[in-house]
Amino acid sequence: MLFFEDEARFGRINNLRHCWVPKDHLPVAAKQMIREYIYVFSSVCPQTGELYSLILPSCNTHTMQLFLNGLAEQYNRYRIILLVDKAGWHTSLKLFIPENISIWHLPPYSPELNPVELIWRELRKRYFNNQFFEDWDALENQLAKSLKEFAIDIEAIKQLTNFNWLKL
Repeated sequence: MLFFEDEARFGRINNLRHCWVPKDHLPVAAKQMIREYIYVFSSVCPQTGELYSLILPSCNTHTMQLFLNGLAEQYNRYRIILLVDKAGWHTSLKLFIPENISIWHLPPYSPELNPVELIWRELRKRYFNNQFFEDWDALENQLAKSLKEFAIDIEAIKQLTNFNWLKL
């Protein structure tokens, strides 16, 4: 199976965007600038539309190892080719690659080649624009809910992420 992997940071600094409101009403959205973040590691298989994600407190070699172990266990009957960028935690010598995973690196400075970037864009647009989070738990709950809800629509994920990799 061919998977692409990437990480994203979600936090309590929100993005205010245009929105629809009934006529004769003013849109109201609270602005928040709290520098608390949580990270999501996700991988997607464009061919099948499967999405595997973990929400983790930081982004480093240890959390990448947790992600790889979980991915290897989830798809233990498959041989996985995992395409990643060259972040430090992807190339660390301390990283143990599970037997059923082979890591290939994408060219530098080429986020357009990683379809997981499109997933981040969709998640932020659908679930996080104009959102205000009272605390860290509210942010984490929204993130978990949105990932779960997004992962159910396999056809939409395939449409979003399939760049005809298998036809090349």
